[in-house]
Amino acid sequence: MLILANPATLGSAFAVLLALALLLLIGFGALLARDVAILSRLLRGLRRHHETLPIRNRLLLPGMRGLGEEVLAALRTQRAERERRINAAAADRALVERLPDPLLKLDPAGNLLWRNAAAQSGFGPETAALLRHPELRGAMSEVAQHALPVRRSLVLAVPVPRDLDITVIPVGGPVYLLISDRTRERSIDKMRADFVANSSHELRTPLASLIGFIETLRGPAADDMEAQRRFLGIMAEQAQRMQRVIADLLSLSRIEISEHQPPEGRLLLPPLLAQIAAGMEPMLHAAAANLQLGIPADLPAVAGDADQLAQVFTNLLDNAIKYGRRGGTIRLTADRAGGDQRFEPNGILISVADEGPGIPREHIPRLTERFYRIDKGRSRAVGGTGLGLAIVKHVVNRHRGRLRIDSVEGEGTVFTVWLPTPPP
Repeated sequence: MLILANPATLGSAFAVLLALALLLLIGFGALLARDVAILSRLLRGLRRHHETLPIRNRLLLPGMRGLGEEVLAALRTQRAERERRINAAAADRALVERLPDPLLKLDPAGNLLWRNAAAQSGFGPETAALLRHPELRGAMSEVAQHALPVRRSLVLAVPVPRDLDITVIPVGGPVYLLISDRTRERSIDKMRADFVANSSHELRTPLASLIGFIETLRGPAADDMEAQRRFLGIMAEQAQRMQRVIADLLSLSRIEISEHQPPEGRLLLPPLLAQIAAGMEPMLHAAAANLQLGIPADLPAVAGDADQLAQVFTNLLDNAIKYGRRGGTIRLTADRAGGDQRFEPNGILISVADEGPGIPREHIPRLTERFYRIDKGRSRAVGGTGLGLAIVKHVVNRHRGRLRIDSVEGEGTVFTVWLPTPPP
C-alpha cells in the first residue's frame, strides 16, 4: 500500500533543513573569519610573547590550526634569517669603520656616498680635492669600462703633499676606494737622502776649519799659547755651529715625517706665547731690544701641537732679535682673523714685527727654503743655521695654517702666522 507524503509537510522539513544548513554555514564562516583575522594579525606583525602560546589555543578550526603552525614556523625562520643578516651587516660595518686605512664608497658618477672614520679623520675637507684628482678620475673611467679593480699612485698636493696608493674596487653599482697613505714611508726615505746631502754640504766648511786648526795646533802653533787660545775659541764656535745645524736638521726631518697628519689636540695660545716671551728675556737684554706684547686672554683654542708651535714662535722671535735693529722694539701680537681680508675669518693671527733693515722683495719667496740666506756672513755671525724659517713653514703646514712675510726695506719685517680655529 503506497502512502503519499503531504506536500506541505515535505516543504516544512526542507525549510528547516535549509535553515540549519544556513546557520551552520554562517557559524563556520564566522569561525573561519575569526581564524583568518588572527592569522592576518600574525602576518602583519608577530610579537615575541605570542610565540610562547600554542597556536591551537587560539585557532578553532582544525585545518586552520595546521596552517597557523606552518605560518608561525615560517615567520620564526624569516625572523631568524633577518636577524642573522642584520647582525652580519652590523659586524661588517663595525669592521669597516675600524679599518686603519681610509675607505670611501662612491656612486658610479664619483659622488661620495659614505666614508669610514679613518677617511673622515685623515682627509676631512680635503676629500673633495681627492675625488677631483685626474689620476683618480682616470682610474674610475677604467673601472667603469672593465669592471675590474684598478690601483693608482698619486700625490695630493693640498694642503700638504701626500703620497697615496689608491685601489678602486667596483662592487655592482657602487665603487669603493681603499687608500693607503705612503707619505710617512716616502718622507723617511727622502729625509735620509736630504739629511746626507744637507749635512754634508753645511758641515763641510766647519769641518775643514776644524781640521785646519788642529793641524796648526799640532805644528806651527804647538808652543804658542796665545794662538792656541784664539784657535780653540774659533774651533768651539765651529763645533757649536755644527751642533746647531744637526739639531735643526733632525728637528726638520721629524716635522716633515708627520706633516701630513694634522694635530688632534686643543691649545690655548695666550699662555704659550707668554711663556715663550719670558724665555726670550736674556736674548732681548743682550740685544738691548724691547718686546711689546698684544695678546688678548680670550682667544679661542686652536688645534695644535704645543711643542711645535713653541718652536715656530721661538724661531720668529729669535730672528727678530738677531736681524732687527739693536735697541729697537719687537712686537708680538695675536688676534682673531676677522679684521684682515687677506686671511680666512675662522682663525687666529699671530704676528712678529721688528724694526730691522727689511728684506728685499726678491728674497721673500725663497726665505723658507733650507739653508737660504740673504746675507750668509751675517747669518753665520749671529749663529743662524738657515733652517729656522723652513721649520716654521713645515710646522704651519702641518697645522693647516698659512705663513705670510711682509717687509719694507729700511722699516722692518712682519711675519704673520694664521692658524685655523676648529668648530666647537
